[in-house]
Amino acid sequence: MAPNSNVIICSFYTADDYYRAHGERLAKNLESLGVEYVLREIEKQDGEDWADICRKKVPFLAEVCAANPDKKVFWVDVDCMILELPEYILNSTADIIGFQRGYSSPLNIGYDRRARFWEPSFWGVNITPLARKMIADAADIEKESTVKATDDYFMEEAWRANCDNMTFQLIPSNAVVGMGTAGEGSRGAFFKFGASGNVAEFRGKVEQHISNNRGLKKRALDAAKKIEAKLPTSTSSRLRLIADTVGITGVLTTTKSNSETQERSALLARIQDTGKIGDGPKFEKAKALFEEKYMLNQTEANVISAANSFFYYASKPSNDSIYLAWWEKPFPGNFGDWLSPLIVNHYTDKKILFQLPTKLAARQHMIGLGSIGRFIKPNSVVVGTGISTDELTLAKGAKYVSVRGPVTARVVKESGGPEVTSFGDPGVLISRIFPVERTNTNNRVALVRHFTHKTIPLVLGENMDELDIHMSHPEQIKALVETLNQYDRVVTSAMHIFITCQSYGIPCALITFEGFEDSVHGSGIKYGDYAQGVGLESISPVAVGLNLSKIDFDNITTEHKIGTNKLDEVEQAILKGLSYL
Repeated sequence: MAPNSNVIICSFYTADDYYRAHGERLAKNLESLGVEYVLREIEKQDGEDWADICRKKVPFLAEVCAANPDKKVFWVDVDCMILELPEYILNSTADIIGFQRGYSSPLNIGYDRRARFWEPSFWGVNITPLARKMIADAADIEKESTVKATDDYFMEEAWRANCDNMTFQLIPSNAVVGMGTAGEGSRGAFFKFGASGNVAEFRGKVEQHISNNRGLKKRALDAAKKIEAKLPTSTSSRLRLIADTVGITGVLTTTKSNSETQERSALLARIQDTGKIGDGPKFEKAKALFEEKYMLNQTEANVISAANSFFYYASKPSNDSIYLAWWEKPFPGNFGDWLSPLIVNHYTDKKILFQLPTKLAARQHMIGLGSIGRFIKPNSVVVGTGISTDELTLAKGAKYVSVRGPVTARVVKESGGPEVTSFGDPGVLISRIFPVERTNTNNRVALVRHFTHKTIPLVLGENMDELDIHMSHPEQIKALVETLNQYDRVVTSAMHIFITCQSYGIPCALITFEGFEDSVHGSGIKYGDYAQGVGLESISPVAVGLNLSKIDFDNITTEHKIGTNKLDEVEQAILKGLSYL
């Protein structure tokens, strides 16, 4: 990228291994973008803690602004990454540009939801007098103040003092890797934030502004996290198990809309609720009313799309039903998670009703495909379920028919549960549900990303096509697997796309992306657990660069097809599990 003489980026870091390494990475990052920068190593003085270091950002930013009166100055936390600098950032005419607190959507704008307005990890300060006055005011406040506070406290004070007379620009949530709601024509992500863990440790120990609507539930969740962090791993695992089993996790992590959007949210919730129970007349009436009153945004369209999928399973012509737990979000659905109702539905005539994994389960239910072993309850029937980390205590009293692989089986045993000897992720049965014959392929490569990688700016090879993973309806899943079978090879960072390829025998490369290895939840044990569970050698994703046109995928492509005996075993496990319900 050609150097941009109108912009300078600044940051600092302390002289320790963690932050120095991130400083070196950020320097290389900015050099590759051709952007001028000021990156300074600062010495941590005796008695100083993380909060004391953070507040030094304010005078440092003021210093860089003063030294560069003709350049737009951007601050970026040293453990973050900038993938590119879009034109709407570089050429912004606003006094201040940045992310709203929590990288949130404009639908959540305002102080009723957030204690502060801005997210401090990325700030842009224009050359305008008002912008520079605000930064100077923040530095003056920090210099004179004796309160224990971090940088964003002083920046917020200066913002509140000057905002009536300033222009500002909010950067959309989609600009952050893993945030926002992607849709057709969405802006790509340019920013990846880091997290050292110090924020949680110091929350409550430094001066903070107070939101107008910081509810009891949020305070309870914060308190629970603080307590858990101080407990031994074995103790915290068992407390987490209790919270997940009785539904406390679901209660504390559910949010409510503010008053201005309550009616709209209530109608959208009615569509979801009636879809989940298969009430056709009420479902269709609620959808028609919503579409008559409102122009759908992308998030709402995604919710209704998922509701249609719930309705498909819940409205089957049967007087009997079973409850099944799977991850419903992110809407409109993640291919891998929605394989669970698809596959179970194939083996039963009963209606499939949704059991939210995090909520209390009043009825016996099945837990199948997915890394949701943490949410197994005493009244769960477990078929092929896996885990994403082995630092768990699983419900020992559940009915264990099968699990994903030997790693999950070990944790079941260590938790006091039975010895499970039947293995296999139910996703391997996709080729029996949608039989597709691979004949002539198209001499091209399909890329399918994990949904957390959706907004990473990638360069595709000339022979590559990207296919989307956001779906939930059986017809969409059928169309995707038929399309995958047309390609010579699949490259994916989504485990259940990889499993699908092995079900059909499609050559596939399992990857992740350099700098984004931690984007997919868990410790990575699920890949080896799956592979060993179907009788293959353990496997892990291979980290590749963002320019896929430069990657030779031949050496990391596997060509396996799950054998008939294993498919039979997984199929029998599902049938046995259904017999208990």
